Amino acid sequence: MPIPEDVTGDEIDKDVRQELQSLPKGLAEDVAKNLVMVARLIDEEPENAYAYSKVALRLASRVAAVREAAGFAAYATQKYSEALAEFRAARRMTGSVELWPVMADCERGLGRPEKALEMAGAPEVHKLDKAGQVEMRLVAAGARRDMDQLDAAIVTLQSPELASNSVQPWTARLRYAYADALLAAGRRGEAREWFAKAVEADRDSSTDASDRLAEMDGVEFVDALTEDGDEDVVVEGGQPVEGKDEDQD
Repeated sequence: MPIPEDVTGDEIDKDVRQELQSLPKGLAEDVAKNLVMVARLIDEEPENAYAYSKVALRLASRVAAVREAAGFAAYATQKYSEALAEFRAARRMTGSVELWPVMADCERGLGRPEKALEMAGAPEVHKLDKAGQVEMRLVAAGARRDMDQLDAAIVTLQSPELASNSVQPWTARLRYAYADALLAAGRRGEAREWFAKAVEADRDSSTDASDRLAEMDGVEFVDALTEDGDEDVVVEGGQPVEGKDEDQD
């Protein structure tokens, strides 16, 4: 895979750069450039990111950061079995539990929500930092939904982090997941409230909470007009038009 001329490899995290020092200088530079491309493309062009990760993996499979990057690239392309194998390899190399939630989510992707729930109750969870614990809670709630246990999913998400007014990096996603679970359970009023709270916390537009909220408000507006018996209301392009004559050309 070609590397753009503006990529030097120096863009990578200093901890990763330190890991690569175990490699010969030229090789370390090549690996670093491929890892930069993985990070640059993984959100918008995951298949290309995956291709770069495979190059890095071929060059330096014994470097934990490379195995982790390969895992995330595989995860982004829904290659969950491959992702899980890479995450497990990275964990063996580092001894860290940081990847535990995404490993559990791979189990969900493989159709094994029961395994994800088992991991959510494992001792490793207590070793996670706050962000990791919230991520694990999100994965566990998703597993409950996979198993059609909507009420259990809602309860799983109820936590001090959800109730807190403090906005943290995970707040928007946690509120969004809670709102979505409430909506799936038919609790529309509560769902709307929590989508609105998610919007308040979503400073970098990491969710589509604003779109979901607008969609709910639009449906409720049309429902309200219909309940009032206004038979002259016609919805065009998603917008209500009052007093339109349906026979009008």
